[in-house]
Amino acid sequence: MYYVYILVSEKDGSLYIGYTNDLKRRLVEHNDKQNVSTKHQAPFQLVYYEAYNARADARHREDMLKRFAGSKTHLMKRIKNSLAHVRGH
Repeated sequence: MYYVYILVSEKDGSLYIGYTNDLKRRLVEHNDKQNVSTKHQAPFQLVYYEAYNARADARHREDMLKRFAGSKTHLMKRIKNSLAHVRGH
C-alpha cells in the first residue's frame, strides 16, 4: 500500500503533505528530524491519510494537493475539525 498523508506541526501549526509506502516509519522519521524539509517543525501529528494500491496514484494525489490550491482547500474543509483539534482551536 501507498499512503498520502497530512501532518500538522505541534510547534507552529504548519501542514506537511507527503506520500510513503510505510506510514508508521515515515511519521517516526519526521518526528526524529530525519527529513531536511521538516526537521525544524517537529514534532508532528498525523491528521489525515489516504491509502492507494498503486504508487503512481499516491504520487499523483500528493502532487495535486501540493500544486493545486483547489484540491488542498477542498480537503482542508473536509478535515477542518481534525485540524482544529490538533491545533488547539
